[in-house]
Amino acid sequence: MDCYTANWNPLGDSAFYRKYELYSMDWDLKEELRDCLVAAAPYGGPIALLRNPWRKEKAASIRPVLEIYSASGLPLASLLWKSGPVVSLGWSAEEELLCVQEDGVVLVYGLHGDFRRHFSMGNEVLQNRVLDARIFHTEFGSGLAILTGAHRFTLSANVGDLKLRRMPEVPGLQSAPSCWTTLCQDRVAHILLAVGPDLYLLDHAACSAVTLPGLAPGVSSFLQMAISFTYRHLALFTDTGYIWMGTASLKEKLCEFNCNIRAPPKQMVWCSRPRSKERAVVVAWERRLMVVGDAPESIQFVLDEDSYLVPELDGVRIFSRSTHEFLHEVPVASEEIFKIASMAPGALLLEAQKEYEKESQKADEYLREIQELGQLTQAVQQCIEAAGHEHRPDMQKSLLRAASFGKCFLDKFPPDSFVRMCQDLRVLNAIRDYHIGIPLTYSQYKQLTIQVLLDRLVLRRLYPLAIQICEYLRLPEVQGVSRILAHWACYKVQQKDVSDEDVARAINQKLGDTPGVSYSDIAARAYGCGRTELAIKLLEYEPRSGEQVPLLLKMKRSKLALSKAIESGDTDLVFTVLLHLKNELNRGDFFMTLRNQPMALSLYRQFCKHQELETLKDLYNQDDNHQELGSFHIRASYAAEERIEGRVAALQTAADAFYKAKNEFAAKATEDQMRLLRLQRRLEDELGGHFVDLSLHDTVTTLILGGHSKRAEQLARDFRIPDKRLWWLKLTALADLEDWEELEKFSKSKKSPIGYLPFVEICMKQHNKYEAKKYASRVGPEQKVKALLLVGDVAQAADVAIEHRNEAELSLVLSHCTGATDGATADKIQRARAQAQKK
Repeated sequence: MDCYTANWNPLGDSAFYRKYELYSMDWDLKEELRDCLVAAAPYGGPIALLRNPWRKEKAASIRPVLEIYSASGLPLASLLWKSGPVVSLGWSAEEELLCVQEDGVVLVYGLHGDFRRHFSMGNEVLQNRVLDARIFHTEFGSGLAILTGAHRFTLSANVGDLKLRRMPEVPGLQSAPSCWTTLCQDRVAHILLAVGPDLYLLDHAACSAVTLPGLAPGVSSFLQMAISFTYRHLALFTDTGYIWMGTASLKEKLCEFNCNIRAPPKQMVWCSRPRSKERAVVVAWERRLMVVGDAPESIQFVLDEDSYLVPELDGVRIFSRSTHEFLHEVPVASEEIFKIASMAPGALLLEAQKEYEKESQKADEYLREIQELGQLTQAVQQCIEAAGHEHRPDMQKSLLRAASFGKCFLDKFPPDSFVRMCQDLRVLNAIRDYHIGIPLTYSQYKQLTIQVLLDRLVLRRLYPLAIQICEYLRLPEVQGVSRILAHWACYKVQQKDVSDEDVARAINQKLGDTPGVSYSDIAARAYGCGRTELAIKLLEYEPRSGEQVPLLLKMKRSKLALSKAIESGDTDLVFTVLLHLKNELNRGDFFMTLRNQPMALSLYRQFCKHQELETLKDLYNQDDNHQELGSFHIRASYAAEERIEGRVAALQTAADAFYKAKNEFAAKATEDQMRLLRLQRRLEDELGGHFVDLSLHDTVTTLILGGHSKRAEQLARDFRIPDKRLWWLKLTALADLEDWEELEKFSKSKKSPIGYLPFVEICMKQHNKYEAKKYASRVGPEQKVKALLLVGDVAQAADVAIEHRNEAELSLVLSHCTGATDGATADKIQRARAQAQKK
């Protein structure tokens, strides 16, 4: 264990720092790091290098090369820079490379050098040029701050949703600040800058001077600033060689260290671990690296090569031409287990497991000692936690074996933490591999989350590894494998050296009916890449027509979209395509397209009936559909025309159409309606009142009610209304008028074609029994019983029923014998039935 701690360096009495190698870099750089613009993404992200010829006037004509490498030094992309001079490089949270040019234009590239987009930081930046830039990260996304040649700051808190904010002017600022950085306070981005011995804080509204609490006297200039990874702490390097460390709010001082070096450092970054009370800053000069904190002494390393520092959540990455290392504070669990002469439970358990493998009895002694102190559970937890913070797989295995050994002697130790740690370490070891090049620590992995890690593997086109991790961790298919396969398919359609048929077949064979995969999204990507035919082939595999049709319309394949919409049976979808076709095609082509699709034509007709009547008429004319055309003119005569002449003209057109359709009945009925309209207009002129638009029956009834019976009879003769119907109409109208005298005259005018039972029923409906009895006597024998019952003469009805010897009539009379007075009548019927049965 003492050999294992050989690279541990104490900083004060409470913390150790260690530096270990992540990778041996084989990237064969053609330039020194000092001659390049360098940007390295956090969380084990990629490294971008751009040789900076703009610093050397003689070499300004040489076009530099933008190179992107993985953290292990494997090349990811290389492209010749053909745009303007670049001032700064930086990575967004989505691992997009931001290249800030001198004219304020920011070019955005993907991990593989593919151009994504560009945006400008405004006209003021364009006019005054960019002196310096900072890319920073907040909870809202990746931000960008610009210092212009006019010594003004422009800031955007989120480059994904660009909203430029011009910061207030610093009074009396005539030259560039000696150093500056971005702070995030109360969810708002601020600028902190140093001008000589003075510090200024810029927010969206004002510029305010600030004073550092407890700063050593004699400072005439600040040379370097560093904000911590979490934006909670701030460090400043002064020209007196002092490093002031405090909170980012500038209200509290943590410590101050005199490094006895007054030369400005190349870089200064924070090196702290989450939930640790220790705070340390790493300062780099040409050939020296110093770790300082709240301790009188510092840790110093010699740099053999030009190096670059990358601040991380729990440490600092340091890379050079030949190596890539990680410097961090030793976690508490590791310190307690591996510290020399440690008697911590985890240290004893690790020794016990080693002795057990040697088959030594000391294993039992160590184990008993832990159990007597009741610290076995704590020992297992320490070993599990320490395993997570180890980079070497052999040490991880050793600690996990110790934890597994200790678990055997515990009755109720939950296995979840052990199993989860084994899974996490297997994932971490896989992505730390040299060929993958993502050196995440356990703390970074937990902060990043598995979903973001999978996104980054997909971004690097490491689809097999991403799928293996999903299957190993048993992630839900929609969140895991399906999502990755969809990304793979979107990448596949960009391979233009493969034929459309082969790409579509390969995607379908790989994806099949995988849940959560949308072929329409993949087809949209293919269309975006200019591969329209491939997009159409991919849409054939999309089971949801609602996803197919919008993209087909976007690709201007409207007729195919119409066919797909009709196949789906979704009328709303068909209407969407029809309206799109109507706007896209000329009228003739549109109608011809509809003729080839009967269902679409029928739906469009329904639409036109409510929205576009003239278009509907054109459709009928084009199809020579005279029957529907006649119906259209009939509806139009009532919907659009108010004048009788206009209606008659429209009806005449309808009648002509019906004759062409060989529908003589409809044509004759239309002509009758025309005659009726003319007659109704004449009646209104002569008699007054309202007749137009009444039906023939209502017209007759209105005439009778108005006392114009002769006219009603003449109208009935003109339109050949049957006598039975006319009698019914007259009977109903006279009863409504309660003109009983006229009704009686009418009943005696000639023999009733409808009989006299309706007279009885109508009179009883008007509650006039007296009049009803007059007509009951005139009812024929077959309806006599019913008429007598209607007027309430049950006894006479019984006599008639007995005389007729009709069982149905007898039963009908019996059903009306409800009161006590009808008892004799009921008995008479029963006796008549009995005599009939004897005979």
